Amino acid sequence: MINRRLLLRTTGGAAAGALGAAALSSTAAAAEPAGHFAAHHPVDPDPTAGVTRTLLQEHPSPAQGWEAVQTLVQIPRHKESGRHSHPGIEVGYIIHGDVLMEFDDRPPLRLRTGDPFFIPNGVIHNARNVGTVTTMMLSTYVVDETKPLVTTY
Repeated sequence: MINRRLLLRTTGGAAAGALGAAALSSTAAAAEPAGHFAAHHPVDPDPTAGVTRTLLQEHPSPAQGWEAVQTLVQIPRHKESGRHSHPGIEVGYIIHGDVLMEFDDRPPLRLRTGDPFFIPNGVIHNARNVGTVTTMMLSTYVVDETKPLVTTY
């Protein structure tokens, strides 16, 4: 069961983000004079670099087919989790830092140290560190045990 949690790492999302950024910068660079785009529009080739999700605990839920999973998520300054969803609910708490929680289907939510948050089943979201320190979030999930904890987009 724990091997399934290797998907906690953001390598898939990071690779997709790097490919998207590379495509964006090459398209934009072709439309502007050499060097002009890079000087005025710096693009982070990997906005999810350095983001970690550490599995703290994992237990069967009282509801058959579901499990409770708890992680410590750390997002460095100027980085983000990447757009993703979970096959169940996420109940979280900002231990340290400032995050702009962006959603595909609702306005963003600004979260600061000490703020709790809740993300419904399947909602696509992205946690962007908008503060001056590495953000630390405690996230607890109740999820379908047959599905990956994180699906990236």
